[in-house]
Amino acid sequence: MIIRKMFKFENAHIVRGCSTQKCRSSIHGHSYKVELLFESNFLDNGQMVYDFGLMKQNMKDIIESFDHAIALWREDDKEYIDAMKQHSLRWVELPISPSAEQFSRVIFLLVDKLLSLTSFTNGEKEVQLHSVIVHETATGYAQCFKEDAYSSLMGNISLDEIVFSTEIKKGWFDETLFEKIKNNQEFINPVTV
Repeated sequence: MIIRKMFKFENAHIVRGCSTQKCRSSIHGHSYKVELLFESNFLDNGQMVYDFGLMKQNMKDIIESFDHAIALWREDDKEYIDAMKQHSLRWVELPISPSAEQFSRVIFLLVDKLLSLTSFTNGEKEVQLHSVIVHETATGYAQCFKEDAYSSLMGNISLDEIVFSTEIKKGWFDETLFEKIKNNQEFINPVTV
């Protein structure tokens, strides 16, 4: 069975090297919709694959990190990157260009890692992240599967090369969330009574 949870965020970027002149040379924004699709052949004690309420914790914080922020490619012009960081409190620096395709890969890696570090407490079994869909416009989206997220053919993405601004981290329930993910610390879901 597959379940889906949708999140939304507003983000600005430049996609260097793309075909469209406006997109590769001008800062512009999108109203993104992100769908997380989870799968399992089992149901938990509440007869669910995975409780949607659990996704409102750390997963929501990670995805909302991109909200009202500018996504920066670390290989872009240094003066541009520095100027954006100087004039925007909310920024994310990425090791890849922030296209919809690459956003879907980054979000897949972040959520997949978080899920792998989570201890389930309500009888969940074999819950896997099936895919991530990033809608950049009303008519266009990218869907990332595990093999895409970890594909060196599409460019390696190391979590150590992702940088969230201090202002973004302040908005998380736990300001050390990303460091815990990178350091493989366990996350324990709330125990049901």
